[in-house]
Amino acid sequence: MTGLFARARRIFGGDMVGPIVALIAVVVVFGTASPRFLSAATFGSVAFQLPELGLLTLAMLLPILTGGLNLAVTFTANIAGLVAAWVLQANGGVDAGPLAFMLGVALALGAGALSGTVMGLVIAYTRAHPILVSLSMMIFLRGVGEFATRGGDISGFPAFVRPLGHGSVLGLPVPLLVFILCVGLWHLLLSRTKLGFNTYMVGSNVEAAHYSGVNTRKVLVLVYTLSGLMCAVAGIIMMARFNSVRVGHGEAYLLITVLACFLGGVNPFGGFGRAVPVFVALIVLQLLSSGLNLLGANQHLATAVWGMLLVVVMVLRWFAGQFAIFVARKE
Repeated sequence: MTGLFARARRIFGGDMVGPIVALIAVVVVFGTASPRFLSAATFGSVAFQLPELGLLTLAMLLPILTGGLNLAVTFTANIAGLVAAWVLQANGGVDAGPLAFMLGVALALGAGALSGTVMGLVIAYTRAHPILVSLSMMIFLRGVGEFATRGGDISGFPAFVRPLGHGSVLGLPVPLLVFILCVGLWHLLLSRTKLGFNTYMVGSNVEAAHYSGVNTRKVLVLVYTLSGLMCAVAGIIMMARFNSVRVGHGEAYLLITVLACFLGGVNPFGGFGRAVPVFVALIVLQLLSSGLNLLGANQHLATAVWGMLLVVVMVLRWFAGQFAIFVARKE
């Protein structure tokens, strides 16, 4: 048994074993409980629902790797979506042209990046706790969004925007392709770039990283800027998917992004984690939700199960750590 465990860790990587075991367990349990679970309809539903949560989770991933947190991910996405929507509305709404859409996307990305940059600067230069800084930004963005929209929404976009949220290429949903591309970019960033290496250094020990010559302030600012940028991508996808934007879209995803990171093997204290295991963990969560829906449970129960899963993950990770120590001693 110990040899099998060690072999699995060597093949997949230690952080991949948990998500893969969870994926197999979910498929076996719900595949046995419902014959409709292992169907094209189920996987098609997961493919369309996954990108929104997935992009926000990628936005949460980088701050967690530095030992921080970005509680403003959903509202940053909302503001970015609102910026793009305002630009389209100002240029004719449903009659707006591609140039207006491109301008809206550029300004939306800029708004998301600006939000992240402000948080990064405050965290890096004042040493304020990331939870307090991002919570303050979340409240600020929510208030600005509700003031600007008066609690309503903005809807009615050109027809060419719809395929971004509902279109398919070679049978794969466009939002899913965007999400997979972003996972690939995050994987390359973390595994092949100096910023990725420094991100792990800062998350492991920020003081040691500083004395090793790492510009920790620059790293934190860049990490939160990229987090805000990914939030903006999520906001644009959500705008195209719902054909409307309002403050509060995706608000329920906030804590689920943290759960997905932990389920994907990310160290909650920073310094360790990869994008690919988190991607697998997201698939597990969406399959779990779809399976419960097929069994007649509503979304509220699925949310409750997700919360309980977070507790179970914490306990199992402790046992896995103890078992890994046991295996190492045996070898």
